[in-house]
Amino acid sequence: MKRAAYDLPLLLLELDPHADLAHRHLWLIHLLDWVRAPAPSVELAVERVRQFVDALEADPAARARMQAWWERFVETVDLTTLLADFGFAPRTALASELNERLRYKLLPASPETIDASELFMLALPDEFDALWLNALDAELLARLRVLVSSQQDGPSYWQRTLLSAITYCAGQILSTGFAPELRLRMNESARLAQPFHALIHDVENLRVEVMLALRTPDRLLAAEQRLRERLDACRAATATVYSHFESEGISVGLVFRLRQLRERIVRVRRLLDCLTSERPVAEAAPLLAHLVGVARERRSLRALLSANSSLLAAKVVERSAETGAGYITRNPREYRAMVARAAGGGLVMAFTTLMKFALAALALSAFWGGLLAGMNYALSFVLIQLLHFTVATKQPAMTAPAMAAKLKELPDQQSVEDFVTEVANLTRSQVAAILGNVLVVVPAAVGLSLLFLKAFGHPPLDAAHAEQVLDSLSLLGPSVLFAAFTGVLLFASSLIAGWAENWFVLRRMDSAIRYNPRIMRVLGPARAKRWAGFLHRNISGFAANISLGLMLGLVPAFVGFFGLGLEVRHITLSAGQIGVASTTLGLEALHDSAFWWAVAMLPFNGALNVIVSFLLAFRLAVRAHNVSGVDRSRIYRTILARLRHAPMSFFRP
Repeated sequence: MKRAAYDLPLLLLELDPHADLAHRHLWLIHLLDWVRAPAPSVELAVERVRQFVDALEADPAARARMQAWWERFVETVDLTTLLADFGFAPRTALASELNERLRYKLLPASPETIDASELFMLALPDEFDALWLNALDAELLARLRVLVSSQQDGPSYWQRTLLSAITYCAGQILSTGFAPELRLRMNESARLAQPFHALIHDVENLRVEVMLALRTPDRLLAAEQRLRERLDACRAATATVYSHFESEGISVGLVFRLRQLRERIVRVRRLLDCLTSERPVAEAAPLLAHLVGVARERRSLRALLSANSSLLAAKVVERSAETGAGYITRNPREYRAMVARAAGGGLVMAFTTLMKFALAALALSAFWGGLLAGMNYALSFVLIQLLHFTVATKQPAMTAPAMAAKLKELPDQQSVEDFVTEVANLTRSQVAAILGNVLVVVPAAVGLSLLFLKAFGHPPLDAAHAEQVLDSLSLLGPSVLFAAFTGVLLFASSLIAGWAENWFVLRRMDSAIRYNPRIMRVLGPARAKRWAGFLHRNISGFAANISLGLMLGLVPAFVGFFGLGLEVRHITLSAGQIGVASTTLGLEALHDSAFWWAVAMLPFNGALNVIVSFLLAFRLAVRAHNVSGVDRSRIYRTILARLRHAPMSFFRP
């Protein structure tokens, strides 16, 4: 039964070393609850620990029960696992660790356990515990040690436990360091140095010297120093893997294993500090306080995913930045080329719009209709890519990382001016691309609709459906929300593009296609080389275009299953639909308010597509590049000054 509060006399009375496992551990949890209540007050918590020690010193019977309780505790609960393994994944795999953290979050834990880690998380669950543990002074800790354990010759229980934890940690470090996926990615000098090979030997030397520490202190110091140097060498060898990621792609699984390895090395150094300290008991409290922080981290899914995906995000952003830089025009020639490419994209999208209405006329179920619509969009986007045309709204998510990368170095006002110039270049590039798309897709859609009318005797849409299309695209409806939602899909497609290119590089698919014997027999060496180069250049674009097309078709169908009426509003597709619908209505469309409300939506549609996808990609890029300390007010002032003095620089070269 839960008590409202705990008091020291009752706790001492309930101290029973012969109780069953669950009640012995419940007593420990109650004692720590009493220490931290009525928190938060670090001074009061430390004072309560002192009161507990004073009470044991004044009561020989309670002290005897405490020592017996402690002996039962260390016999049944192995503290080595807490020191060596707490906070680490059991199988050094991100998926298994994610599953383990979900278990900690969703399932209650029991004090009836011999797992020291599980008991630790029950007994010290709050970050306040780290504060009062760190505040315990050495004199109080020494008194507590005397009370709970009897003195003995040779190494203490604490030293033996630390040695065992160091040995277990070293074994895990050795196993991970010998894993082929990491060893093969270390540079040649790190592999030749073989830093992991003698790690266990150095740990065993330290164990021998600790057992003889009273007689050979100099040799103990030398053994400790050798082990620390070995750990430094292992950590340096591990760091060389990151340079491999820069050129050969990155994997979340590999990053997770590397982080686990580096954190185990840090854990061994902490354990060494405790083991070799002149006052090992005084070092115990900071170590336990550190484990309290590890316990809080252990429960966090967000911390796990954030820490292990940051490098992948940086690599995805970096690859997007390389691609996005090509979408920014800086002179009249590039500006005209962008308009021409966008015009070509608008022409292709006119055919896409008519095909969309043809597929809708089949009246398929939501899934199959969405799948065919998505395939229609995807094929059109891929065709635009292969013809070297462009669709305006696909650019912002690619150009944002290129802009964020420039924020890393803004040392003076001239650098800020250069950055604002790049903002102007980007803005007018987007304006040129949107105008090129829209100004071509509308007349092209009208022309194709007239050809359809001449060929079949009726327009692609009847009057009722044409009015319905215009109403659905109206500024007065939810189209503003749908346009912003489409910007999210555009951003998601850029992430998929960066991930796909990183995967292609990581798995060395270009080399496999070029040199794999079976592929070379089928294609021939020259054709295999051309295919490898073609896929290397275009894999990112294929992934972006196919994923975007399928999302535009399938996401509305999927969310509709849950009763959410979300639709997509892509600026170029919307303009094409207005062109097809207005062909059905003829010149009467000019007198229809629904037509003008749909036309009025187009600027908002384009702006929201661009702004939402750009801001999401820009935010991710800023975090991935670790950009901080940027004087945003200085940038805003410079942009406003440019708008006042040269507003047309944002619209024409």
